[in-house]
Amino acid sequence: MEPHGEHAVIQLDHLYKKFGQRLAVEDLSLSVPRGDIYGLLGHNGAGKSTSIGMMLGQVWPTRGEVRVCGYDVSTHRNLALAKVGAIFEAPIFYDYLSGWRNLEILSYYTAHTAPQRIREVIEWVGLSGREKSSVRTYSHGMRARLAIAQALLPQPELLILDEPGSGLDPEGIHEMRQTILRLHREFGLTILLSSHLLTEVEQVCTRIAVLNRGRKLFEGSITEATRQQEWIRLRVGDFAQATRTLRAAGLIKEQRDDRFVNLATGADTAQVVRHLVAQDQPVYEIAVEEKTLESFYLSLMEDEHSRAARS
Repeated sequence: MEPHGEHAVIQLDHLYKKFGQRLAVEDLSLSVPRGDIYGLLGHNGAGKSTSIGMMLGQVWPTRGEVRVCGYDVSTHRNLALAKVGAIFEAPIFYDYLSGWRNLEILSYYTAHTAPQRIREVIEWVGLSGREKSSVRTYSHGMRARLAIAQALLPQPELLILDEPGSGLDPEGIHEMRQTILRLHREFGLTILLSSHLLTEVEQVCTRIAVLNRGRKLFEGSITEATRQQEWIRLRVGDFAQATRTLRAAGLIKEQRDDRFVNLATGADTAQVVRHLVAQDQPVYEIAVEEKTLESFYLSLMEDEHSRAARS
């Protein structure tokens, strides 16, 4: 059995999943290119974990195709997942056993792992010196490092991380972010990251897909997501009067929220200021409004709620 679609490490085509009468994933197609850090975004119930479950062969699709590392997960699961490491939902460890023994037991579920490999991953995640301690003595951050170690045991080419920052404090979230970047930089891994921590996603991911109620609302690069329409924050004495005169002068196309304007083609902020000053309009502030992933995500959800309300 030869793999297909080598460029896309994960390929979902028209994927559906129903639980009884509830449609958890609806006509989902997405592609994760080799070498990317790819973010899967959405709130609880958006379909992220169900989609990852289907990628890992733990949830059976109602319809559609899931290919991982070139193989169909439904028909060739072992081949598809041979080079995949994953943290799926909350990692479960035997608290009364040591970190080392946990890794030994977890490795039996995939393939026997040599002690040298276990030692390597323990050193890489920074648990050397604590590997013989029982997991019940581990902090949240240490348990997160043990979960990464478990995912690295099979020397994967693809790493799937489902909410890896869950339960961590700000210091632990920062450490997880640096770990993900190191994994990508040092091992060249392709990483699929499911998360609701938008600022973290913005700092590590190259591409994202946004899900809502099982449907894909957006797929593209972080740059595409945050590429803004040129909204300018404008604080003046009389916003309504100012925008009337700016429209009449052909300097703006739109305004919103009594504080933002969208410049006309060829116009710049200096022209806006000069025009308003000439009209005796005091200008207290004028600045380009930066669009973050968070603002993009929230506007996407607002548009979706409006669409749902109209239908």
